[in-house]
Amino acid sequence: MIIEHSRIIAIQGDIITVPATGISYGELASVKGRRGTSLAQVIRLRGEDVLLQVFAGARGVATGDQVRFLGHPMQAAFGDALLGRIFNGSGDPIDNGAELVALPRIPIGGPSVNPIMRVIPRGFIETRVPMVDVFNPLVESQKLPIFAAAGEPYNDLLARIGMRANADIVILGGIGLKHDEYLKFRNAFEEAGVLSRTIMFMHTASDPVVERLLVPDMSLAVAEQFAIQGKRVLVLLTDMTAFADAMKEIAISMDQVPSNLGYPGSLYSDLASRYEKAVDFEGAGSITILAVTTMPGDDVTHPVPDNTGYITEGQFYLRKGVIEPFGSLSRLKQLVIGKVTRDDHGYIMNSMIRLFAKSREVEQKLAMGFDKTPDDDRYLNYAKLFYDRFMDLKVDIGLNEALDLGWKTMAECFRPDEVGIKQEIVDQYWPDGH
Repeated sequence: MIIEHSRIIAIQGDIITVPATGISYGELASVKGRRGTSLAQVIRLRGEDVLLQVFAGARGVATGDQVRFLGHPMQAAFGDALLGRIFNGSGDPIDNGAELVALPRIPIGGPSVNPIMRVIPRGFIETRVPMVDVFNPLVESQKLPIFAAAGEPYNDLLARIGMRANADIVILGGIGLKHDEYLKFRNAFEEAGVLSRTIMFMHTASDPVVERLLVPDMSLAVAEQFAIQGKRVLVLLTDMTAFADAMKEIAISMDQVPSNLGYPGSLYSDLASRYEKAVDFEGAGSITILAVTTMPGDDVTHPVPDNTGYITEGQFYLRKGVIEPFGSLSRLKQLVIGKVTRDDHGYIMNSMIRLFAKSREVEQKLAMGFDKTPDDDRYLNYAKLFYDRFMDLKVDIGLNEALDLGWKTMAECFRPDEVGIKQEIVDQYWPDGH
């Protein structure tokens, strides 16, 4: 039911207050005045006062403007026609394509999936990034953050994974992006020829702040519908710190009592309600979430990464342009390593990391002025090969090729009895001629 009001009693920032009853949290409204019609969303109910966030900002809104409550929450269009399209945070096309008025609409921001409908994760999503596939595989229906400081190439990594990942549909949600970052994503997916299986919801820094809050919900609502239809959907979000900052900005505008560093006390539940959308449906498809979380000052104890770490199932640390092997973790990897992947996968993963850790010890020893031994040279050579063949984000190879390369790399630096792998596996996979 559409309810009309014509008395705005307060305007604070981009938030307007209207006295009304019978209104629901999250409900949409239109604000019509001299500057035209703007869309707004109910963000708080305080007695008979309804607080609305105006998407386009409250500049030009007057107290006599007409407010019409539309009787439903924010909705997204859904259908195969979304594939290959680019939308803003409100779900409107920004790619000069046709409007999708004929498509059915679905509500966004609903509850996460009933645990009864979930199954134990068992699928492997190949990304062709060796530091992911070999050492911390991305498991279907997993939720993983990429922790990175400002300036790290996290969007390049996300684009790489989106273009190469073994998924039916990729949904990219950009939050607070610079315009050139948005163009870089679009051009990369077009040049890779994968735009036809991709849907983008892109919010740039010049767009209304409230749309930052809508991007994850838009992305995940569409992902859920495709997953119900049996599709394996990979949702990429960047960056969730910008999402949390938008929540903080709105909370301050509403004079809420701040929590840690000014973030609202609901930060944990606000993040969890999005991440918990990751699911593997019984008899249908799945939703896997990989989301960038930038760390101000490279501080993992900052409230956003700190809360994220309690919700997600591991993390990737992106430092100095590479995925750091120590600290990165996929807690569900044991569900697929050696079960869905090759039987030597676990041996390769453990041995290569152990040898690389030893090479780090050698580097530290030499930095303290100790003499170098012939064994030290072998470990240093191994560390260089490991970086060039596995850690460099430009490396683009499949898992089995990466496992073979792992055997080759160890064989070039060590004897079979030095790698710590049981003899029957060594006999089966050790490269000939080494």
